[in-house]
This record gives sequence, structure tokens and C-alpha cells, in this order.
Amino acid sequence: MAKNWIKKGASKHPGLFAAKAKTAGMSTRAYAEKEKDAGGTLGKEANFALNAMGASEKRRKSLYDHGKRSA
Repeated sequence: MAKNWIKKGASKHPGLFAAKAKTAGMSTRAYAEKEKDAGGTLGKEANFALNAMGASEKRRKSLYDHGKRSA
């Protein structure tokens, strides 16, 4: 898999899904959870949003989870 695959085109219209969530009066995560089983482009966008949010959580956890430190 390419190193920067999100930058290279997986997100061709940044902010579009967030705008849809705002129009629906929901947070991006809540809207993605609601629409993840939708068909077509909306379902794909929702699943991508959830995966992207999960990737950032995993990255944060790996940066700050250093295990036990010896005194």
C-alpha cells in the first residue's frame, strides 16, 4: 500500500462528508455510524470516515502508550 494513500486521492473532496453531517445536525462520527450501512457513495464515505477516525485513534495510542516505565 502506498505510504500517503489518503493524500494522493482517497479524499478527493475534503470536508464534504462533514458538511453533510452538519446539514443533518449531527457530529461527523454520529452521522458516519448512522449511514455506514447505506448503499452507494454515502455508505462508502461513511465507512471511509470511520476508518480514518479509527486510524488516528490507533496512531495516538501508539504514540503515547509506552508501557511501564522503570523508576
